[in-house]
Amino acid sequence: MYRALTRGIQITVTPQYLPERSSPEDSRYFWAYRIEILNLSADRVQLRTRYWHITDETGQVQEVRGSGVVGEQPVLEPGGAFEYTSGCPLNTPTGIMVGHYVMVTDREESFQAEIPAFSLDSPNARRTMN
Repeated sequence: MYRALTRGIQITVTPQYLPERSSPEDSRYFWAYRIEILNLSADRVQLRTRYWHITDETGQVQEVRGSGVVGEQPVLEPGGAFEYTSGCPLNTPTGIMVGHYVMVTDREESFQAEIPAFSLDSPNARRTMN
C-alpha cells in the first residue's frame, strides 16, 4: 500500500499483479490497482483530471492524461471518499507509476493532489543482490 497527502486529500494505492491477464512468454504483464481518495479537508472538492507517468524497467515512459477517473469526476464532501480500480499493462515485468489528480474546490481553486509513486512488480521480475 502506498499513500500520499496533499492539502487534506489522502490518496492510497494498492497494486496487484494479475497473472491471469498476463502472458510473460509474450512480454505482456498486467496489474490492477485500487485507489482510495479520502477528503480530510474542510473543503468540498471535485476530481477533474488525472495524469499518470508510467515507466517500465527499460526506462520507456508512457504519459496518460484525461478527464476524471473511470468515466467519473467525483465530488467529495469533507470526510467523503471515492474508490475505484483500474489497470496497467506493461511489456516488462516491473515498472513504476506516479501521477496526480487536479482537484477543484467550491471556490474554483484548483490544485494537484499527489498520487504516490508505486511499483509494479511481477513474479517474473529479476532480483539482484548487492
